Amino acid sequence: MTTEPLVDDRTRRIITRVFRLLEDVIFVGLGMLLAGCAIYLLISAVGNFAEHVYRMNLNGAVVVELIEQLLLILLVVEILYTVQVSFREHTLAPEPFLLIGLIAGVRRVLVITAELAEKRNQSEEMFRFLMIELGVLTLLILALVASVMMLRKRPIQSEASRNG
Repeated sequence: MTTEPLVDDRTRRIITRVFRLLEDVIFVGLGMLLAGCAIYLLISAVGNFAEHVYRMNLNGAVVVELIEQLLLILLVVEILYTVQVSFREHTLAPEPFLLIGLIAGVRRVLVITAELAEKRNQSEEMFRFLMIELGVLTLLILALVASVMMLRKRPIQSEASRNG
């Protein structure tokens, strides 16, 4: 006894094309929004830097703030790259997501370090909490770096060898 498929092959191909088209439209929209955000953040960071240089107000806290802004821009650009790869190849590659996590982890470490430098007279409980967070972030960053290194060392399969 054979069972008839609910949808014939022609209908299945049409539905697949419609979904791919919708996916492409969504990826293009995401890419445009991310690019706009990255450009806005870059212009804002350049303006902040120019203002601090003009006022001769470049100190450690300002530099950490500027580096944090630049890492945020890098994070948005890396997400934009991930969207671009997903749009082009119609696959999700793990490496861009690991790099996004790595940038976010480093960014958070910088923020915590700046907070510790600014608030030297904070409570012992808050200091302990921030030290635990720094320790966890350090382990996370090391794990992400190891994962990226393992992914880069593995042999890349070509499309032909994957399909048999």
